[in-house]
Amino acid sequence: MSIGHWNAAGNQTDPVSQAESRSGSANPQARAALAPLRPLAPAPDRAPVPASAAWREGDEVGRRQFVSVGDLTLESGVVLPDVVVAYETWGQLNADRSNAVLIEHALTADSHVVGPIEPGHNSPGWWEGIVGPGRAIDTNKWFVIATNVLGGCQGTTGPASLSPDGAPWGADFPQVTARDQVLAEIAVADALGIEQWALVVGGSMGGMRALEWAIMEPERVKRLGVFAAPAQTSGDHIAWAAPQLAAIRMDPAWNGGQYYDAEPGHGPHHGLGIARRIAHTTYRSSHELDTRFGHQPQGEGDTLVAGPTQERGRFAVESYLDHHADKLARRFDANSYIVLTDSILSHDVGRGRGGVAAALKRVTATTLVVGVDTDRLYPVAQQERIANGISSALPLEVIRSPYGHDGFLIEGDQVGGLLRGLLSEEA
Repeated sequence: MSIGHWNAAGNQTDPVSQAESRSGSANPQARAALAPLRPLAPAPDRAPVPASAAWREGDEVGRRQFVSVGDLTLESGVVLPDVVVAYETWGQLNADRSNAVLIEHALTADSHVVGPIEPGHNSPGWWEGIVGPGRAIDTNKWFVIATNVLGGCQGTTGPASLSPDGAPWGADFPQVTARDQVLAEIAVADALGIEQWALVVGGSMGGMRALEWAIMEPERVKRLGVFAAPAQTSGDHIAWAAPQLAAIRMDPAWNGGQYYDAEPGHGPHHGLGIARRIAHTTYRSSHELDTRFGHQPQGEGDTLVAGPTQERGRFAVESYLDHHADKLARRFDANSYIVLTDSILSHDVGRGRGGVAAALKRVTATTLVVGVDTDRLYPVAQQERIANGISSALPLEVIRSPYGHDGFLIEGDQVGGLLRGLLSEEA
């Protein structure tokens, strides 16, 4: 397995000297979630949705660095050639390389944990209030790394990357699992000379990978943080995900996964938007949607119509979902959404290990497991299962939030306090 890393200029780099500290403001994702809704501008006034918002070679690199890990043998036995992993860093790696923290992102996030929208980065940092100088994960003390997940669309090898035949992989990209994604990150850690993580932490899909790290490489994980994630994907979640995948694949513009040459406005954004509407409903709580939107119409629209030829106005909650559908289509890739959702559906730490209980017994890290009291995607009972199964786990913590699953992104004070406590624990 060949390993190397380079920077935006294409030059070989030292990951220690390239590391940087950044400060952040309050989480913009949380502010957006709580801001008053505005109706979307009429379609003619908006730029057409790109066929894919995947980062492609030749695009602005932004703050990414890259590691080439060579060929990767996947859990399925398929060999994925010439894998490249994109990552970003904050802080300084100390002399004995013992202060490294790995942050694992959720389904539609990426390595841009901290930082503004800027050339190369089409969305702001998703955990701004948590990472930075003086914050819970203090970059004056900790060297923080976040990768873009294998199968993703923001610099790491995924469906939008070129296959050996010179065309984008598209729907031919092989199935990857959380274990495959961690295997790629193990190669990154090796390239950076990091023998043990001071902390591996993630929420939702990121929590799945964090947990796999502690099971696959227990001696390399000193502390573990699992937020709003299960040990095994449930039938209920699979049922919610199935129509999301169907919506993308049934969009004629998906074109069997080969849409990367399509003009803006002619990609599978309708199918991806439906998938996002379904998913976002599971990310928030019924209490929030009822109290925030209820039965109210959006603007002056009339939700009652005189006949089938009239178009009714939108309900406010429909406008909210439309907004999030449009926003995702302008920053993500439909094929990556399929690949990463499939990796979530295959998640089962007990597969091939004698079951979930046996797998959790492998974890030796000082472990913090956190649920959200209103999470209907991964209810707290699923975090209880993890905390009860890991002998080195601290007592289960529960975030109190009206926002549902997204509470681990929005409730910065609670999340930050828990992480400060974990990082102060002697592992």
